Amino acid sequence: MNANSQTSLQTPMQTLGQQAKVASAAMAKASTATKNSALKRLAALLRESTEALQIDNAKDLARAQAAGLDAPMVDRLRLTPQILATCAEGCEQLAAMPDVIGEILGMKQQPSGIRVGQMRVPLGVFGMIFESRPNVTIEAASLSIKSGNACILRGGSEAIDSNKALALLVQQALQESGLPAHAVQLVQTTDREAVGQLIAMPEYVDVIIPRGGKGLIERVSREAKVPVIKHLDGNCHTYVDDPCDVAMAVKVADNAKTQKYSPCNASEGLLVAKGVAAEFLPLIGKVYAEKGVEMRCCPKAKVILSQVAGAKLNDATEQDWFEEYLAPIISIKVVEGLDQAIAHINHYSSHHTDAILTRNHMHAQRFLREVDSASVLVNASTRFADGFEFGLGAEIGISTDKFHARGPVGIEGLTSLKYVVLGDGEVRN
Repeated sequence: MNANSQTSLQTPMQTLGQQAKVASAAMAKASTATKNSALKRLAALLRESTEALQIDNAKDLARAQAAGLDAPMVDRLRLTPQILATCAEGCEQLAAMPDVIGEILGMKQQPSGIRVGQMRVPLGVFGMIFESRPNVTIEAASLSIKSGNACILRGGSEAIDSNKALALLVQQALQESGLPAHAVQLVQTTDREAVGQLIAMPEYVDVIIPRGGKGLIERVSREAKVPVIKHLDGNCHTYVDDPCDVAMAVKVADNAKTQKYSPCNASEGLLVAKGVAAEFLPLIGKVYAEKGVEMRCCPKAKVILSQVAGAKLNDATEQDWFEEYLAPIISIKVVEGLDQAIAHINHYSSHHTDAILTRNHMHAQRFLREVDSASVLVNASTRFADGFEFGLGAEIGISTDKFHARGPVGIEGLTSLKYVVLGDGEVRN
């Protein structure tokens, strides 16, 4: 990036930071009723503006298709009436949830007479850098409002018209509810240098949350001067155990892969215990073959699946076990049993989301304890690893970090705890 671009963006980005810092103070002390009012108004505006938003969204879709973006990327850009309705419902779900700001946890009396606890408080200002999906603008904004934070959003250039339209609705809802419009700000430029500026303003920004491709997240993690909440990949696994309900396993393994190919919680790896492989694999192979899913197999899986008519089979390479395809491709491996499945997942997965399908309670409990991932599921599709599905109202992203926030990041992930002490004149001896 040239020096002129860097210099020209420095002042407007500093202004966004200053405005966010001022707004964060007002948000931190806003009442629960006021924040909920803003969320309900935003939900109403989204429903009222569905047609207008689709006009703006159509500009982004046309530009993406003209630029030759692949189908999954174009799909992520769409703001269908259903997606907008889900966004509105998420805002209302957040408004109906308890306000965690100000709650005091673990208050205990100490021998000295003081009482010590922890109070939940907003982080302050977070910067959100995301690609593709414009509905993230609403998810981030609504969570920011409910958690009493201010945020600066930088969406991808491919969704600029949609993001601008959505951000205007957010600011309208904030103002009509008596909150500062600058509590949610969108970076208006598509210049990539804006990202470099945003992640290097620790005087204004308390945390950065990147949500997008591996290249973006690696860049942010490398260059940021403020803490980062992140996940790099969504290499998720479904393990079919012995014993299992085979019919259920087919249904869940199908959904985990094919319900939608582009999300980070779609299963990219299928592990099958050798005791059920001969029965299970031909059934799931038929489903995948009918849906055009390419299967990259270990030798044992390939022998069994070769009997499936129309199956698209290839030999799995070592890299396939690490791969996040985001496409109709899945790696398949026959394993000895639970121990090998857990070892495979902990070695190759991105520690995002992994599931076991089993009828053995002890196997389920071991899988929950020993698989080192942010979300671990028993007898359910990995596609459930989502803030909305988890009842968080919305999600700002999924964290595979091991500190502060892990898994889908909702309201509590955007807060911190500070110690509070209540006394009655005690002094330390």
